[in-house]
Amino acid sequence: MDRRTTLLAATEFLAWWAALAALWLILVTTVDTLELAVGAGVAGVAALAAVAARRAVAGR
Repeated sequence: MDRRTTLLAATEFLAWWAALAALWLILVTTVDTLELAVGAGVAGVAALAAVAARRAVAGR
């Protein structure tokens, strides 16, 4: 991977993470520290899965 590809992959991951974390915050009723941490972690795992799925379909 060159520098540009790494930057694009990181940007894609962060975009997925932000969208999924925002969705988590919209769907949760109370926002306390523990739920915020769990939401951030779950959004990270889901963002990683989304990036991996897109790369698998694209064949890169």
